[in-house]
Amino acid sequence: MAAMEIGSMAAQISPATRTDSVSRRVGSKVARNGSWAPPVSQRNLAVSVRSVGTSDASAKVADLASSNGVATPETSDLIQDIKFDDVVLNSRRKTKIVCTIGPSSNTREMIWKLAEAGMNVARLNMSHGDHKSHKKVIDLVKEYNVENKEGNVIAIMLDTKGPEVRSGDLPEPIMLKEGQEFSFTINRNLISENTIGVNYDDFVNDVEVGDTLLVDGGMMSLAVKSKTADTVKCEVVDGGELKSRRHLNVRGKSATLPSITDKDWEDIKFGVENKVDFYAVSFVKDAEVVHELKDFLKGCNADIHVLVKIESADAIPNLQSIISASDGAMVARGDLGAELPIEDVPMLQEEIIMRCRSMEKPVIVATNMLESMIDHPTPTRAEVSDIAIAVKEGSDAIMLSGETAHGKYPLKAVKVMHTVALRTESTMSAKTALPVSVPSTPVQALGSGDFAPRELSKMFAFHATTMANALGTPIIVFTQTGSMAVLLSHFRPSSTIFAFTDQERIKQRLVLYQGVVPVQMEFSNDAEDTFSRAIEDLVNKKHIKKGDYVTLVQSGVKSIWRHESTHHIQVRKV
Repeated sequence: MAAMEIGSMAAQISPATRTDSVSRRVGSKVARNGSWAPPVSQRNLAVSVRSVGTSDASAKVADLASSNGVATPETSDLIQDIKFDDVVLNSRRKTKIVCTIGPSSNTREMIWKLAEAGMNVARLNMSHGDHKSHKKVIDLVKEYNVENKEGNVIAIMLDTKGPEVRSGDLPEPIMLKEGQEFSFTINRNLISENTIGVNYDDFVNDVEVGDTLLVDGGMMSLAVKSKTADTVKCEVVDGGELKSRRHLNVRGKSATLPSITDKDWEDIKFGVENKVDFYAVSFVKDAEVVHELKDFLKGCNADIHVLVKIESADAIPNLQSIISASDGAMVARGDLGAELPIEDVPMLQEEIIMRCRSMEKPVIVATNMLESMIDHPTPTRAEVSDIAIAVKEGSDAIMLSGETAHGKYPLKAVKVMHTVALRTESTMSAKTALPVSVPSTPVQALGSGDFAPRELSKMFAFHATTMANALGTPIIVFTQTGSMAVLLSHFRPSSTIFAFTDQERIKQRLVLYQGVVPVQMEFSNDAEDTFSRAIEDLVNKKHIKKGDYVTLVQSGVKSIWRHESTHHIQVRKV
């Protein structure tokens, strides 16, 4: 990439033969542009700019390549001369939509409609339903993936119930009034006008006098006044209608329950048997639970990624280690806002998103995004702004819960989320969508020649994104592990990333990443044949059309067509 020549069709060169001249050119380029170029190692690193055709426009595309293999700001005048009117830029939404499947959406017809409306991931909430009902949904989603002809792919996420503390069953709702005395007891079968049981035997030990109990994330609140060996006595602060099995939180505290309960382990095994794509693990407090689950999955030979739900007070001091141990995270704002001061939630959301992006891991923003649409056909303006903020902050996905699970308007909710996300993305330039971190100290790396293959891949992905943004082209990447597609997503190119893979699990996994459209296709031994078939597939599906330009990326820590690790970029006219 650092050294490049362009012939009539394509040229490539190993930089290992030109280390001195490359170092000088990179140093001057950094000084001149304020940007950096990738380091050079003994691995083969090849870049070519190629156009299928010999028109003046394609020659100019070739001329756009700078000495370090990418188009730079200096080439902007040249770019204006090339007609890219037909290139697809922001016509496809990049931020993914997760839909919770429930009574309002668990039929074949509704799953098909949700998928066509914009659903990318189907979420199974294990707090509700049984294995039989969830198996039906899994089978329907997999059926959709096989039958749809447009190449749309829906991933499956299993969300564990976790160690929730809930009130007991009631024959009928109890109306709590401000100032009323009301008690919670560990005697689960005890029910009276002023007392109800809870499902957690250590509830009394976890609660202290002066604590605030929140019901349903704060819909009602009670102040703890006293307690006995088996009962917590409270005074109602904010009243409301108390129904059966309501979720209970103690403000600023997490229950001393294990993050993965016995029920969760049964649900996890169910997920292994049915080959779900992701687990979303509730109430994770530290990295140990993530390691425990990953060890279990490894023992089962199950290739399922683990997403951590950040929703407990205990998780906040351990954010870095928790996210580092996981494969991604969910900002579960409901319980997070119940256990911590509600005014802290926006800042925590931003911090979690930034941490995930800095570690190249997907992040989902969840809870209350279109809550009003459970009962109403249009959202509040604040909800619309909430979606836009999550998109602008760089979330990979945004989630609907009750809106699609049991709401009255599941399809409208998805369409609103799709429209708002798409409109927000259309206002974001490549500059505002830059990643939290970019590869660093290139000149030092060039001098030492000592860096990890991952760092080389990261630098390559950055330059591939720069080139695609400068030329206004979609990116086509070929990958067997998904790593290059993930890196490209991390750098947030302006256009779509079409990730071709011959691995079904990788295809399903890449669904969650911002801007990535995964496509499964068999790779032949002939790279050129594979490239041609991929482009033809995209043309047939109307993702691109003849005359468009595309940036084609071969990644390479794990080479597909080569004996050694090589990275390769081409710009082609379709």
